[in-house]
Amino acid sequence: MLWKLLLFSYLTIVVSGLVGVGRQQSVAVSGRLICDGRPAAGVKIKMYEKEFFLDRKMAETYTDANGQFLITGRKREISTIDPKVNVYHKCNYMGLCYKKFGITIPDDYVTWGYHPDRTYDIGTLNLANKYTGTTTDCLN
Repeated sequence: MLWKLLLFSYLTIVVSGLVGVGRQQSVAVSGRLICDGRPAAGVKIKMYEKEFFLDRKMAETYTDANGQFLITGRKREISTIDPKVNVYHKCNYMGLCYKKFGITIPDDYVTWGYHPDRTYDIGTLNLANKYTGTTTDCLN
């Protein structure tokens, strides 16, 4: 019975996304990334909507020469979106792939509408630090 409820919930979300049902929602995140005290320029930042099976990309950007970024994403959905930002970097790492960690955005920074009312500022993060949930990603 539980699997039927999960399947119905998933299909409802998929169909509503395809036919444009739901509310337009938006979110913005800013911050600065450094590596051992120096600006981390060119670091890839991706914003995703966390989904039950597979996260959906909402936006992508890179840090500027000073390590700063601003990323804005939007999505139409019946329930409140659950956004996160992934950071892909090679600070103090010489492997073929990238180090990746994610930051979940609080619900109170999600705005109903096309343009976010406020921006979630993650502050300045030193990529040389160890962050919970850090993995290696070769397919970003």
